[in-house]
Amino acid sequence: MPERAAIELKNITKTFGSVVANKNISLTANRGEILSILGENGSGKTTLMNMISGIYFPDEGQIFIDGEEAVIASPKDAFDYKIGMIHQHFKLVNVFSAAENIVLGLEEKGRYDIKAACARISEICGQYGFDLDPRKKVYTMSVSEKQTVEIIKVLYRGADILILDEPTAVLTPQESQKLFAVLRRMRDDGKAIIIITHKLHEVLSLSDRVSVLRKGAYVGTVKTAETSEAELTEMMVGKKVSLNINRSTPENPKPRLEVHHVNCTNREGALVLDDVSFTACSGEILGIAGIAGSGQRELLEVIAGLQKSDSGAVLYHNPKTGNVENLQNKTPLQIRELGVRLSFVPEDRLGMGLVGNMDIIDNMMLRSYRKGHSVFLERKAPKDLAEKIIADLEVVTPGATTPVRRLSGGNVQKVLVGREIAASPTVLMAAYPVRGLDINSSYTIYRLLNEQKERGVAVIFVGEDLDVLLELCDRILVIGSGKITGIVDGRTATKEQVGLLMTKSEGGEPNE
Repeated sequence: MPERAAIELKNITKTFGSVVANKNISLTANRGEILSILGENGSGKTTLMNMISGIYFPDEGQIFIDGEEAVIASPKDAFDYKIGMIHQHFKLVNVFSAAENIVLGLEEKGRYDIKAACARISEICGQYGFDLDPRKKVYTMSVSEKQTVEIIKVLYRGADILILDEPTAVLTPQESQKLFAVLRRMRDDGKAIIIITHKLHEVLSLSDRVSVLRKGAYVGTVKTAETSEAELTEMMVGKKVSLNINRSTPENPKPRLEVHHVNCTNREGALVLDDVSFTACSGEILGIAGIAGSGQRELLEVIAGLQKSDSGAVLYHNPKTGNVENLQNKTPLQIRELGVRLSFVPEDRLGMGLVGNMDIIDNMMLRSYRKGHSVFLERKAPKDLAEKIIADLEVVTPGATTPVRRLSGGNVQKVLVGREIAASPTVLMAAYPVRGLDINSSYTIYRLLNEQKERGVAVIFVGEDLDVLLELCDRILVIGSGKITGIVDGRTATKEQVGLLMTKSEGGEPNE
């Protein structure tokens, strides 16, 4: 069957001031195919897709839909051309039902007919294999159900060119496979599907072709069946990159941190940690897996003293004194004064980890200014550290005196991770340390974590990518709805096994 171009981009250029986000990009997405868009942070993937979906307008170049030139100056124009984009962060009204969210904003003649809308939604679900109750309220839905609402929302409006931005970022392996089955049915129905993702194994298993961008420029398009992870990475980065995580065997692991029966409620009074107990040992990487919002963040905050627990104990085995210290009910400062270096890489980089208006050197000093012995702060050591981190992690910045808020999200993350690791902790807690980082930088971070482990540090790693957790971690603790649903061996566990534990309640069946 001959290829039919659904959307064709010719010499698309987009600049923001002096920054060239896209430069002379030409590529095509065909009907009846799934096209993946790959690239490092700042390569221009999202900017390009935002021009197709009407959020940005290109400075130069042309867009053709089904062979005819199109002018897409707004999201409404994109919908008129039957283009729908499903963003990574959902845009839903929580108190509305699925059906109400799907028809919201549509102009219809006569009275609003919820019954007819539900019937049409059920028809779309049956056609493509979605599992969704149109009358269910959004606030009661799982992440995958919310994503389903977003996809049906654009299908309901007649979209036959779909763009999905990181569609599996917050899904379990089982949910990802369900989504893939639906996308394949859409492809077979003649729709053109474009996916932005950083998960190479998903690209290879799902897409028909892959287009690669690098530093805002188009590198090339290859057929998925004729390429490999190594080749795609080289196209993205411009050089060969080792994609192997060398996991060493823990040497003489000893308990470093013991969490006993910790319970914690949030400000709304909901139980976010329910009788959590585990041990983290020196010289090992303990992974924490779970669907987003399952209590991972609260658990690390309780250990670091950033959040009070209702009950339980957090015991730290001090390797210098041999004493066991109870960290419970102590402030973060008291915990540090005990000699406990709980280095914490939070999810919110600028909100909790760094001060945006301060430069990189000053952000290094945040960890050490209390040690000053005079009214003048000593800047040489923080300056040396800032320059070392910039060099080692290849931080893209004009210099160490650049305000952190001027850096891209990925480079902010590098500064934060580098500072935490440089603190020489005995327990290193890293929450999503590679979120926002391209594949080259991610593997640099994995190597740094392994170096910490080999120095006898107890590393607690919270990650989203199960493939990485299984390749990097010695043990994986799975948390679901604030409860520990299992602890598995990272060397022998499977993605499916961890995925099932992520969706079940303690001692019960998987949650539907």
